[in-house]
Amino acid sequence: MHTLKRTSWAIALGLLPALVIYIGIAVVPIGMSFYYSLVDWDGLSDVRFVGLDNFTDILSDPVFWNAVKNNLIMMATGLAGQLPLGLLLALALNRAMRGIQFFRTVGFLPVVISAVIVSLIWSKMYGVESGLINQFLGLIGLDAWKQNWLGSTTWAMLSLSVTYIWQNCGLYMVIYLAALQNIPSEINESAMMDGATGWKRVLLITIPMIRPTIWVTVVFAISNSFRVFDLIYVMTAGGPAHNTEVMTIYMYINTFTNIQFGYGSAVSVLILIFSLIVIYGANKLTGSREADGERR
Repeated sequence: MHTLKRTSWAIALGLLPALVIYIGIAVVPIGMSFYYSLVDWDGLSDVRFVGLDNFTDILSDPVFWNAVKNNLIMMATGLAGQLPLGLLLALALNRAMRGIQFFRTVGFLPVVISAVIVSLIWSKMYGVESGLINQFLGLIGLDAWKQNWLGSTTWAMLSLSVTYIWQNCGLYMVIYLAALQNIPSEINESAMMDGATGWKRVLLITIPMIRPTIWVTVVFAISNSFRVFDLIYVMTAGGPAHNTEVMTIYMYINTFTNIQFGYGSAVSVLILIFSLIVIYGANKLTGSREADGERR
C-alpha cells in the first residue's frame, strides 16, 4: 500500500509541470475569453459590462453565418477529401518495395511545411497571369478555362479546399499507415486464401479492422476545420467579399482590425461551443456505430 501511494505521488509530481503549463496556456485563456465576451472593451478605455449583447450582435450578423457556412465547407472538405485520400495513400504505401520510405516521406512532407509557405506556393500556382494552373490551361489550348481562382466568388472556396486537402492528407496517411501495419499478417493471409483479394479484401477486412482509427481521424478532421486560419488568411484574407471568411478570420478581423476585444472574445466562445457540439455529435455517432458493430 505504501509503495502504491509513493508511486501515485511520483506520477502526480511528474505530471504537475505539464498540468501547470496546460492550465496557463489553455484553461486560463478560455476563462478570460468567457469574461471578456460579456464586456465592451477596445483595450484602452474602461471595461463596460454589456452582458449577452456581443452574442446577440454576432448571431444577427449575416457575415458571421457566412463564416459558419465556410467552416462547414472546410469540414466537409476534410471528411470527404483528406480522409479518403489519406486512406488511399496509406493503402498504396503499405507494402514492401524499393524506395518506399522516400514515397512515405514525400507524402507526409506537406504536413511539416509551414502553412504560410504552403499558402504562398499555392497562391503563385493560382496566379492569374503567371500562375502554373492558368499557364498549363493555355498550353493545352484551354484559354477559356482560365480563371482568377482566388479572386472569384465562384472558385475561391474550391481553390482553398484543394490546397487544404493537399496540406493535411499526409497526416491521415501516416495515421492510417500505422493502423494498417498493426493488422496481423495472418488475417490478410487467411483472407487471400479465402479468395478475398484487391478491393474486396480492403472493404471486407482492412477497413473493418481499422474502423476505430477512422473514427478518431473523423474527430481530428472536424476539430482541424474549426481551427483553420493561416492558410486562408495568407491566400485570400477572407475575400473576395467575405466569400472565404471562416470564423477564426471573422474573430481576428473584429478583434485586431476593428479593435473590439469583447466582441472578438464572444466569437471565440462561439467557435468553442460550435466545435464541442459537432465533435460531441461525431463521438455519439461513432460510439453508436461501434456498439452496433459489437452487437453484430
